Amino acid sequence: MPISPSALAQLPVRHLTPNDLLVCADLSEDRGWLREEHKWGLLLTAGTGYGIDAPDGSGLAACCVITPYGPELSALGMMLVAERYARQGVGRRLVQHVLEETGDTPVTLYATPNGQPLYEQFDFNEIGRAEMVLGQFTFSEPAPAVAVRAATADDLPAILRLDHEVFGIDRTHIITRLPAFADHLRVAEENGRITGFAAIWPNMDTHVVGPLIAQDPDTAKALIASLATATDRPLRTDVDVRHTSLLEWLKGNGVSSIFTTSVMVRGLPDLPGDLLRRFAPLTVAAG
Repeated sequence: MPISPSALAQLPVRHLTPNDLLVCADLSEDRGWLREEHKWGLLLTAGTGYGIDAPDGSGLAACCVITPYGPELSALGMMLVAERYARQGVGRRLVQHVLEETGDTPVTLYATPNGQPLYEQFDFNEIGRAEMVLGQFTFSEPAPAVAVRAATADDLPAILRLDHEVFGIDRTHIITRLPAFADHLRVAEENGRITGFAAIWPNMDTHVVGPLIAQDPDTAKALIASLATATDRPLRTDVDVRHTSLLEWLKGNGVSSIFTTSVMVRGLPDLPGDLLRRFAPLTVAAG
């Protein structure tokens, strides 16, 4: 179903709302992704969705989501083009529109190997990589003896302070949604001070670990092990490849590598914050 260049240039881009959740999930399914309706619900309320309606009147031709973190940074995710409109410039048209709207705000994203060449055309540079891992956690390798407990409402101010310190940007509008979005939220403590936190949230038949913030790999391992006791579903997460100790421990516990993505940034030499304490994102769609 080819689109002429002149027709392509005229395709309007519109803002998506939570009412578009099902057509976004349909487009995910069209491209062989999971429907991920729970995640779409978060992204379309915490961020701004963009879509191009299909010229044939059936759903979306393309979509993506921008999650804003003020003037310092935005995250681009869920960039999808319907199979019948692939390789016709629709994705490029949508990315160009979104970047024009974000203006001078730096943008970050996680790119698949197929998507990376498109983003490079818009001056995105690779600054790191993340490894997606998935599997039934076996508890074969013991977790370090770090104190971990369920988070309470009283922990939220400390969690927000730690997140701001580690990310270098204010993510209050995302982190305050975690208690409702996640099935379980844990904190690690040392001498009465919160040194890390992590959540698991449902995604189809898996539980995704994210975000995962910790002062060191032992704390990250203890948080994951604690969360793993709360579910019988396979665990999935996206770990910064610099954290080799955590990745080796996960694989020793039955969690296997699926693929890697490129962490890319436009408008900054690197991401703000402390990368050594950032183990896994909430989702690669929101940075």
